[in-house]
Amino acid sequence: GKTLGLIGFGRIGQATAYRAHMGFNMPIIFYNPSTCPEKTRESLDAEQLGSIEEVLERSDFVSLHCPARPETFHLINSDRLKVMKPSAFLINTARGDIVDEKALCHSLKDRQIAGAGLDVFEKEPLISRELLDQENVVLLPHLGSATNETRIAMGNKVLENAIAFFNGVEPPNRVA
Repeated sequence: GKTLGLIGFGRIGQATAYRAHMGFNMPIIFYNPSTCPEKTRESLDAEQLGSIEEVLERSDFVSLHCPARPETFHLINSDRLKVMKPSAFLINTARGDIVDEKALCHSLKDRQIAGAGLDVFEKEPLISRELLDQENVVLLPHLGSATNETRIAMGNKVLENAIAFFNGVEPPNRVA
């Protein structure tokens, strides 16, 4: 019955929503800068809200799924952390600099939010001592892809891209 709020509703955000809704019957709310197709929203019984602040104030868990871009740098800052429920948890598996770590440490220390789960950090690979000293945070290295199957698939993607490039074809998974 706890509400999951997602910031970013692309492929990974939708996969997270699916698992939370289907596996735990969690209501799903989200913010995404572009409108999500109605069919996708309906299949996940997800509600798209008009602002990040609306998601933050209504969620029991907030999970970040947005890219690192200049406009998302410190997207979660002290003002936005203050909007969250004191019982809420922030989860960041996206990119470290989306969260202002100093503001997060202050919020955790003062119990403005209940806790956080992070597997990315603002200044990776460094983790601030203040963050390490928090009792209400779980810290992991960014290892969601650390399975044999995923690493093999990643290597195959590199090969597919290299073969396409050298054959004069647009690489299927172009990064830059």
